[in-house]
Amino acid sequence: MAETLDDTDRNIISALKTDGRLPFSTIAQQLGVSPGMIRQRVQRLNERGVLQFAAVTNPLKIGFHTMALIGVKADGHRVQEISRQIAAFEEVIYLAITAGQFNFLVEVTCVDNAHLLRFLSEKLYSVEGVREAETFIYLDIVKEIYTWDPPQGAAQAAPGAP
Repeated sequence: MAETLDDTDRNIISALKTDGRLPFSTIAQQLGVSPGMIRQRVQRLNERGVLQFAAVTNPLKIGFHTMALIGVKADGHRVQEISRQIAAFEEVIYLAITAGQFNFLVEVTCVDNAHLLRFLSEKLYSVEGVREAETFIYLDIVKEIYTWDPPQGAAQAAPGAP
C-alpha cells in the first residue's frame, strides 16, 4: 500500500533528491521548520521504505565494461524460487518478475564479454528451471535515474483506506 505523504514529506524528498547529503538544518531553514522535525520525518520515511540512502556508483567507470539486460524464461511453477537463486549472483544488480514473454528481466554488470559469457553459461543456465534467455548488451546508457516524484494525489490516503 502506498504511504500517505503530506507537503512537508514531499518537500523533504524533493530537497534530498537534489542533494542527498543536504544537512537537515538547511532543509529545515528552507521549509521554516525545526531540524528535529526534518530528522524525525526522514527517519520515518526511511523506516517505511519511502526513502533509502546509498552511494550510487557508475559501473562503467569502476571496471565493469559490459552491462546487459537478460530476458529469462523459466518453469512457471517455480518462479519465486528461481528468482531468488538468480538474484543471489553477484553480477545481478536488478531482477524483476514480469508478465509477458519473459518470466524475469535481469540486469547484470560484468567486467567484459568473457565474464558475461561465463555468467550465462556457468551460473544462469546452471539454475534448475531456467529454460531460455535472451541477452541485450548495452551499447550506451542514455537515461538512468534513481529518483521519482510521488504520483499526484499520493498525499491523500487511498480510497477506502483508514
